Amino acid sequence: MRQKAKIEKYDAPAGGWGSLSAVAHILTQEEVALLGSEILLKQNKAGGFMCVSCSWAKPAEPRMFEFCENGAKATAWEITGKTVTADFFAQHTLTELRAWSDHQLEEKGRLTTPMRYDPGSDKYLPVDWSEAFREIGAELNALDPRSVIMYTSGRASLEASYMYQLFGRMYGTNNFPDSSNMCHETTSVALPEVIGVPVGTVLLTDFDETDCIFFFGHNTTTNAPRMLHPLQEAAQRGVPIVTFNPLRERGLERFVNPQSPVQMIAGGTRISSQYHQVRIGGDAAAIAGICKWIVESDDLARTNGGPRVVDVAFIEQHTAGFDEFAAFCRAQDWGQIERASGLSRTAMLDAANTYMAANAVIANYGMGITQHKHGVETAKMIVNLLLLRGNIGKPGAGISPIRGHSNVQGQRTVGISEKTKLVPLDKLAELYGFEPPRWDGLSTVDACEGILKGDVRGFVSLGGNFVRAIPERSLMEPAWSGLRLSVQIATKLNRSHIVPGEVTYLLPCLGRIEIDQQASGPQAVSMEDSTTCIHGSRGQRQPVADNLLSEPAIVAALAKATLGPNPAVDWDAWVADYAQVRDAIERTYPDQFKDFNERMFEPGGFPRPLPARERKWKTPNGKANFTVPKAAFAPPRDGDGIYELMTMRADGQFNTTIYTEDDRFRGIQGSRYVVLMNPADMEDDGLKSGDTVTLVTEAGDGVERSLSELQVVPYDIPRKSLAGYYPECNGLIPLWHYAEGSKVPAAKSVPVRLFQDMIPEIIEGGEIPISTG
Repeated sequence: MRQKAKIEKYDAPAGGWGSLSAVAHILTQEEVALLGSEILLKQNKAGGFMCVSCSWAKPAEPRMFEFCENGAKATAWEITGKTVTADFFAQHTLTELRAWSDHQLEEKGRLTTPMRYDPGSDKYLPVDWSEAFREIGAELNALDPRSVIMYTSGRASLEASYMYQLFGRMYGTNNFPDSSNMCHETTSVALPEVIGVPVGTVLLTDFDETDCIFFFGHNTTTNAPRMLHPLQEAAQRGVPIVTFNPLRERGLERFVNPQSPVQMIAGGTRISSQYHQVRIGGDAAAIAGICKWIVESDDLARTNGGPRVVDVAFIEQHTAGFDEFAAFCRAQDWGQIERASGLSRTAMLDAANTYMAANAVIANYGMGITQHKHGVETAKMIVNLLLLRGNIGKPGAGISPIRGHSNVQGQRTVGISEKTKLVPLDKLAELYGFEPPRWDGLSTVDACEGILKGDVRGFVSLGGNFVRAIPERSLMEPAWSGLRLSVQIATKLNRSHIVPGEVTYLLPCLGRIEIDQQASGPQAVSMEDSTTCIHGSRGQRQPVADNLLSEPAIVAALAKATLGPNPAVDWDAWVADYAQVRDAIERTYPDQFKDFNERMFEPGGFPRPLPARERKWKTPNGKANFTVPKAAFAPPRDGDGIYELMTMRADGQFNTTIYTEDDRFRGIQGSRYVVLMNPADMEDDGLKSGDTVTLVTEAGDGVERSLSELQVVPYDIPRKSLAGYYPECNGLIPLWHYAEGSKVPAAKSVPVRLFQDMIPEIIEGGEIPISTG
């Protein structure tokens, strides 16, 4: 039996005393209280280090404490004094460790020694770095490069990422899936087709000039808390903030800036002026309703000879497809839109009227949009909304996909991509004198399918926790043992490290916050934030162990052990001085990284050039494109007993890293095995708070996917909707259940059935199980 969660209502706003208490707790827990408080003052500052958690923008004029609660947790997690040495692995088999929770594994501390898996003892044994590199190189050379995956998490620096993709392509593979494939690949597919760039158009300064902000599918409280500062400032000057989300997330309701004594006493700021709880998957329909009212209001204005509602000059000069989209909007039935969105017509009109009253609107969205079957079309619908009134390419306006991990966007910029059209292969060939492979590589979903089929034989992971982050856990973990080679480069122990292949290495690396001393002196690295701004980062703390190598050093050593000599690539010189790597990046991408080394520590970062910001549309027709959704939006399933499950993250986690088993804002303590449920649905199903249930995926493909002993928590969530934690619920997601066009796992809308768990009832003669569901 799993430990039951303690449920206590939490009414405090985001930030405030709760945030201060959480920061103090994590610093104490990780035994870095004094050191941590000093290092936190250098977080997200020019000349300091960039946060290792979220990728939100860093201001040119930072606050004294330019970090959030989760940023402080990530810092404490990395600079912890706790270590995992060879002695730890001598005491525990991998079979034993697989019974530990995600929190228990990572909380043991920093990895310190390169290790090699010994199948005979089922333990990791220490190995010399040189021996590890030599053996890994030999294994890679014995494999077909097409069968090898080179995965990256979202925190590897631009320097390490560039070296990694060059190593891989010189080896002969284009299999470069990364964490983008599991989150914002939907954005990277949708936006180029309609505005000609794969990223958002908003800069941090736009939040100072906007007069309206829309939010779709994002929990800012836990996934990008520093964003609450510009949101609070906007709300305080009267900017309406209109939010669409199935759950009411605290940070988008109320926020107290812990750095303001006045706010700590007074109680903070209301953030959202409108909060619309769409049903799961209902965003596209809600946007269609808003657009319908805008188009019909414009029709009425034109009929009456009044001022036009849509931006006619912008539409005529810069866009294509308006007439078709307007016709689509007019044809939609309000009753169907209400059913599909879960919102009333009045609610959608209120949002539309607010939008029409504004001159400059920013539309933010997160994985609540991208991780849906129709996520690509929904992202395009957000663009449609913005194009109606010219809200792209002017100050205070634009589209703002809020990326997750700290450099997940930047990795793509410097070549981490399985799609060869996104990589300057001809330039790489010219610079380094080799012929890169020209075939498209495998995405995350493709890689998983290849592992299941046995086609993928090698997996090299530059950070991350791939096994835990992906769907289809019940199939994927057993299939992992079929890999010939598994190489894991990491700072902390996680689930992916204790599910071995035939030959498995665990290579510990420096963290970003640690001083990276190389031949030319201490090194700096760089990353790109969600707004395409590039920032430099310098380590501040002595490494936790003497035997650690940096990510660039590990990549270079693997390359030297695997590849033949190439006079155009001096791996040793690059490791000795990362400035040489940045020079190489600039030579490869001269239009994006002009004067890279000179500019990398500019306050606020330097923005990459983005044509859409200047209303230059790098699309096939040279226009920004309105699009008509093909699938439109599906009505809810009524009366068939199927719920829509969305996965979510807690206050006590970042991605697969679990800092605590608690979720403060939702009032859940001590367990992550819970399911949030509408009280009316609970009553219909004969459930009460604290009952445990089993969720079974409704897939029809013959694969059984279920998760039991989930404690029911009554919550303000739309009818026939459920919410459970990521990554615990990943096993309920079929591998084939993904966003059309991007293959992002559709984790925010999984059809499931719910059954009350079997309960023991004591009767004369012993215990028998009684099923009530």
